This record gives sequence, C-alpha cells and structure tokens, in this order.
Amino acid sequence: MSKQAFVALVTCFNDDETINYEATRAQVRRQVDAGNNIMCAGTNGDFSALTFEEKVRLTEEVVDEVGGRVKVIVNAGMPATFETLKLSREFDRIGVDGIAVITPFFIACTQDGLIRHFSTIADAVETPVYLYDIPARTQNHIEPETARTLSRHGNIAGIKDSGGAKETLEAYLEVARDVEGFEVYSGPDHLVLWALQNGAAGCISGLGNAMPTVLASIMIAFNSGDIAEAERQQAIYSAFRTDLYALGFAPAMVKRALYLQDASVGASRQPALLPNKTQDAQIEEILRRYKLL
Repeated sequence: MSKQAFVALVTCFNDDETINYEATRAQVRRQVDAGNNIMCAGTNGDFSALTFEEKVRLTEEVVDEVGGRVKVIVNAGMPATFETLKLSREFDRIGVDGIAVITPFFIACTQDGLIRHFSTIADAVETPVYLYDIPARTQNHIEPETARTLSRHGNIAGIKDSGGAKETLEAYLEVARDVEGFEVYSGPDHLVLWALQNGAAGCISGLGNAMPTVLASIMIAFNSGDIAEAERQQAIYSAFRTDLYALGFAPAMVKRALYLQDASVGASRQPALLPNKTQDAQIEEILRRYKLL
C-alpha cells in the first residue's frame, strides 16, 4: 500500500485577521498540484485561534476546493469533549476523509480520561478518527498502551505522532504492527523517511507548506523503491528544517517563510508572532539558499 504525505495546511488571513478563504484555496491547489494530501485546522493552521464557525466553514471550503482529488483530514480537538464532539459531527456531515483529535490542552488528563474522550468522539461519527499526540503543546501525552487500547475501537483508524522522539514513534508503530488497520503518521519533518522505513502509513508535515515538492518527492521516491533518491530529498528537507526552525517557534517560522514567498497568506493570528525585520532577512536568506525565492 502506497505511503501518503499530508501537509498541515496554514490558514490564510486578511490584514484585519479575518480568514482569507480564497488565498487558503490557492494554498490547497498548490499542495494538490504537488501531490500532497491536506490536513486543515491543525497546529500550523492556527486552530486554537479559530472560532467554531470558522473551522466549519474552513473545512467546507477546503473540501470543496479539493474536489476529491486528494484526501482531507481536519482537526476537531478542543479541551472539552463537548465542543470536540460538536465539531466532529459537523466535519462528519461535511464529508472529510478523517477527523484528527488533538489531545485536550490546558486541562491535565489521566489516561483513562483520554480513553473516554477519544472513544466518545469515535462512537459518535462515521468518519474515521485519528488520535493526535503533541505533548509539548498540550501537556497531555497518549501513552503507547493507551494508543493500543484505543486502536481496538472500530472507528479509530490511527495516530499522528508529533512528539518528536523516535522511541515513542517506535512504540506507536509496534501497536500498528499488532493491530491490523491502525495507521501511524509521523509529524516531525526530520523523521519522514525513517518513519516510512519502519512501517508508518505516511506523514503529516507542517514544513511542506513552504517546501511542498520536496515532501512529495520523498514519498514518490519511497513508493517507487528509489531509496537513494528518498534519502537525498529527506536530507534537503531535514536541512531546511534545521535552518528554519533554529529561528523560532516552528509553526510561526513556516508561516512567515510562506508569507515571504506569497504575501497573500497573511500573518498569523497568534499574539506573540510579530514580524521582525532581522528575522525576515534571515528567513529570506534561507529561502534563497534552498531556491525557494
């Protein structure tokens, strides 16, 4: 079965911070043309700064623009099971290919609490549900044994691992080897090829917003059996990641790099992510080095 790349798509904003849906559609087309699938309303999509209504419309716009050409996963995760459930039902109605559910944030959860949370969502929708683990941002981690328990739920299809540690990713992959139909998607950009070689179903990458063709090339080369080319493309991707992420918060750097490539994407809604002329000059130099400007 072919491995698949998803890009955790940015959400584009106007100068007044309203969503620029046309610019977002343009970014969807750019990713589809490169051969990448789409994840929307995720960490790189400023999901924590979007309203309920905006998430619903954003998903409708993305699904409409994709038109069935690639797969669309959307993140429904919020701190409360109640709102996560409401969003998931809306996304189920819209007809996405998967509903990702980031672990609740701000509130400390027990593993039993996480099992109840994710199971409640999966029980309520027909669309396959994907667990989304990113403990550095949510302070809640899906332990591998918890993932194993949830993997047996008939409507929980897999997990996106954005923890960044090979050990955790390997533990999730062990679950996938034991439970048929449970898929693991790698989030860390430097582990795309490693994850594929160790049994991952694919990746969900934020960096692909700024470098879509290289991400797609890793997947194409791996699927065709050209590991040398996959390694070459991964080396480029990893080096770009190292250079760009050294400058600040990773999603902010990706959005700013994309903005410097195409200003129609707008700035971020997050309050701490302010433009910085020195940093912009550094990002532009990196983009030129990788022939992205």
